[in-house]
Amino acid sequence: MILRASLLLTILAAAAGASGCADCCCCTPEKPAAAAPAPASAAPKKDEGKSLFDGKTLGAWKPVDFGGEGAVKVADGSIRVEMGSTLSGIQWAGEAPPRTNYELSVEAMKVDGSDFFLGIVFPVGKEHCSFVAGGWGGGVTGLSSVDHMNASENETATDQTYKKNQWYTFRLIVTPEKIEVWWDAKQVINLELANRQISVHPAVESAVPLGLTNYQTTSLFRNIRLKKLK
Repeated sequence: MILRASLLLTILAAAAGASGCADCCCCTPEKPAAAAPAPASAAPKKDEGKSLFDGKTLGAWKPVDFGGEGAVKVADGSIRVEMGSTLSGIQWAGEAPPRTNYELSVEAMKVDGSDFFLGIVFPVGKEHCSFVAGGWGGGVTGLSSVDHMNASENETATDQTYKKNQWYTFRLIVTPEKIEVWWDAKQVINLELANRQISVHPAVESAVPLGLTNYQTTSLFRNIRLKKLK
């Protein structure tokens, strides 16, 4: 009897060993490994447009023959336009810029002089226009011309203060509806184009279709970019 009971216990122990922990409530089954997280998608690259200046050579920029203009050279990663007797500047001679739906940006510095250190000559549809920063004695900022009135006469005129030897960023946007200009983070031009007559000031007409100018002032220009808008 004792031998039979001992045999029964041996059989039961062997059965339990064969089944392992499959039926054991005290053993926690292993959890499946967590799936690796999907790689984060890269943020869309910001469209900064096309660079019009490589910081080393003038490239497609050419000095404008205004008569009495100051010398133009590249130095320390910027275009230096020296003070002339009147106007001085550069004209883009590369691929024709768009005539609307575009953004032009440039960094400019006033080194010396008493008048505008940045004039942008740019296309507006079938016409051209010019933007000046610091004209008529150093403060006037506006467009020339609107309804045949220059930047000191029309509604775009404001008086701003520009310091010497300080970089400023200007951003100009042209669409069929508007001309807009920002000076750093400040919007200084917001002109609706409906029923307006836009023209370029005759004094800078030789810088069309795209130019950067100054008047009796030494200026530096860099980071010139042009972006087409959708």
